[in-house]
Amino acid sequence: MDSGNAEYCIQREVIDEKSLKERSQRMDHSQTNLPISHWLKKSLSCSVPKLKRTIVGFLPVLSWLPRYSIWDYGMPDLISGISVGIMHLPQGMAYALLASLPPVFGLYTSLYPPLIYFIFGTSRHISIGTFTILSIMIGSVTERLAPDADFLIYNGTNVTEEVDIASRDFYRVQVAAATTVLGGLIQVVLGLVQFGFVGTYLSEPLVRGYTTAASAHAVVAQLKYILGVSPKRFNGPLSIVYTLADLVRLLPETHLPTLLASVVAIVVLIIAKELNNALRHKMLVPIPVELCTIVVATVISFYTRLNESYKISVVGEIPSGLQPPGVPNTRVFSEVVLDAFAIAIVGYAISISLGKTFALKHGYKVESNQELVALGLSNTVGGFFQCFSVCSSMSRSLIQETTGGKTQIAGVVSGVIVLVTVLKLGSLFQELPKAVLAAIVFVNLKGMFKQHYDVVALWRSCKIDLLIWLVTYVSTVLFNLDMGLGASIGFALLSVIFRTQRPSYSLLGHLPGTELYLDMETHKEVREVPGITIFRSSATMYFANAELYLEALKKKSGLNIGKMLTYKRRQEAKQRRRERRAERRAQREAKRQKRALREASQRSKKSVFTVEAEVNGDIHREVELGWRERENSTVFVIPETARTSDGCHTWMYLKGTDPDTATLGSVSDLHDGDTTTLDSSSEDTLSRDLERVSLGSLGKWTWDIHSIILDFSTANFIDTVGIKTLRNIFHDFGEIDVDIYLAGCQALVVEQLERGGFFSDVITEGRVFATVHDAVLYCLKHRGADVTIHSYENALDISGTRL
Repeated sequence: MDSGNAEYCIQREVIDEKSLKERSQRMDHSQTNLPISHWLKKSLSCSVPKLKRTIVGFLPVLSWLPRYSIWDYGMPDLISGISVGIMHLPQGMAYALLASLPPVFGLYTSLYPPLIYFIFGTSRHISIGTFTILSIMIGSVTERLAPDADFLIYNGTNVTEEVDIASRDFYRVQVAAATTVLGGLIQVVLGLVQFGFVGTYLSEPLVRGYTTAASAHAVVAQLKYILGVSPKRFNGPLSIVYTLADLVRLLPETHLPTLLASVVAIVVLIIAKELNNALRHKMLVPIPVELCTIVVATVISFYTRLNESYKISVVGEIPSGLQPPGVPNTRVFSEVVLDAFAIAIVGYAISISLGKTFALKHGYKVESNQELVALGLSNTVGGFFQCFSVCSSMSRSLIQETTGGKTQIAGVVSGVIVLVTVLKLGSLFQELPKAVLAAIVFVNLKGMFKQHYDVVALWRSCKIDLLIWLVTYVSTVLFNLDMGLGASIGFALLSVIFRTQRPSYSLLGHLPGTELYLDMETHKEVREVPGITIFRSSATMYFANAELYLEALKKKSGLNIGKMLTYKRRQEAKQRRRERRAERRAQREAKRQKRALREASQRSKKSVFTVEAEVNGDIHREVELGWRERENSTVFVIPETARTSDGCHTWMYLKGTDPDTATLGSVSDLHDGDTTTLDSSSEDTLSRDLERVSLGSLGKWTWDIHSIILDFSTANFIDTVGIKTLRNIFHDFGEIDVDIYLAGCQALVVEQLERGGFFSDVITEGRVFATVHDAVLYCLKHRGADVTIHSYENALDISGTRL
């Protein structure tokens, strides 16, 4: 390899965090040095353009209504509005039954909220009004707080089985209105504090599993109208099971005329809807099947007197005109706050998902926070007019979009249709059988029934999403809608935690000819950089997976830091003990020497073994050593030769307990329990030489890694536990002479490292690099000599230049 090319590539500019900060400091600081008063003045100042943006942002209708073209949009919006308004009539009355309210309040709910959304909403195609899921949720609240048992008619001292329906319905309307107002206020507050992202916590599998389970509740709730029986009302966990058991018990009491009317209505609706779908491409607008059904059913019921002759339950009196607004019953707020919050979140999640779908299709933007405010105001204002909770409806929104609707003018037109019905035509539907309304609800749930096929699709695509769907479905069916929603959200969040707690870890290799570093297991063409280990986790390191991150790093790098450091500390402790014993022996030998010198002149019979040792610089003396029994494997370190010209000795050792059998060997013969020092200078004492021990000199482990690069490109934050773990990694690997570097850190992560006190004199910002390639080049420049230069010839080959 050409040394010039190697030198060129290694000295290529390396971008680390320190150099980035130096570059930023060279920029103009005129903006950053401005006083706080300037920023306060700028943020609190009010200009005409800023005021206009603020008003238009809060009232989106002002952004498009002044430019509304009647010639381009008038007719499509009129046709779409009439079609949606016709759908509002049967669905409003049917879904009011789901909410356990008189049908007329379903018409009120189809009137006021769309007009409010027309002013504040940002979606052009969704239809605001009654919806199956929210109606069921409202119904569970009204029947829990206003059960039939609380409104039984007393006849003196006797209690009859007759229920005071008027009083019961009046209180249920109050409960529904209070829940709607509270839920709307929650939505408005969340929207104003920019919490529009809250709907993202409801994933698609969760929402579909929840709506599928809610359809099961809807079917059970409508069975009493279809069968013509009066089961008991159960609340709390397993209420659907108890209700089904009671319905089975009441099957012998099924009212056959009601069942016949329900079956006929269901069959007619299914056939008509299928024909409608088959011919939808040939018709300008779809046939209003539901409206036609209730009109025909009302006519038949009126002329055949189904209520009087066959005891088939009908809608009853529908008051003409509009109800005056009233203040909701605030005393029930404390009892419905959890239900209101659940309704607010579910309603927003359904509306924003549907709104974004149409916005993407037609090329405009839906503001999440403004949608939350618009939906909240629709519910809040509607609650004052005895409406119950609303959101967008899939069926009506599709009609509004497919019939050519361009703006929310279609919503205003649909509101006018409902208004005319309430003022002039409402009394005509008094003879409408409730069984027909139940049949409409039942048939409209067909789309939700088909969501059971999600199990097969999710089984093939993602088992985790399938588990979320199943847990949501089962918990919602068994624990009711409110508790089921809480349990499903909790499980979905736990699944995210589990997946981030168990990420995948990989070692990266270099792709020749590029600056890319890819997983070595999945990309066979990449090559390992000699002496450098590049480690990456697929998830952020935080308190839940920090320990797992460290264990994976040890496993992937092949360096068991725990055992290696334990062995090293054990050896250091042994060396300290040996040093203390050597000092004690030296003291005893010094005393023995003095005695030997005094007796040397009198008798010289005892054989001695002398060793020349250097003490305190250039002082040399002969030491007379007397052997006595010592512990096994005692090691004496002695210089093999006299001191050389450079002041160094070549050290040898004596090992054994018996002077006659003690052996003389070189340092290469030492075992784990022995002690040696190499090339000690004349200024070093025996104690200092014994302390200079590394794992490599002890011969326990050998490795060819000098640097480890941690790829942090997947990390979007780091907490205090992660910072502590990183600090320990730097320290522990540094003890075995392995350098650690960070690469690909986002600016937020670097800022959190600084605030957490991660950087110090030992761990500097120079160890953080912009990319993995910068870190590799730095390692090659500063530690490349640790590996033979020829091993790099195939390591990095970028733009035709070899290292």
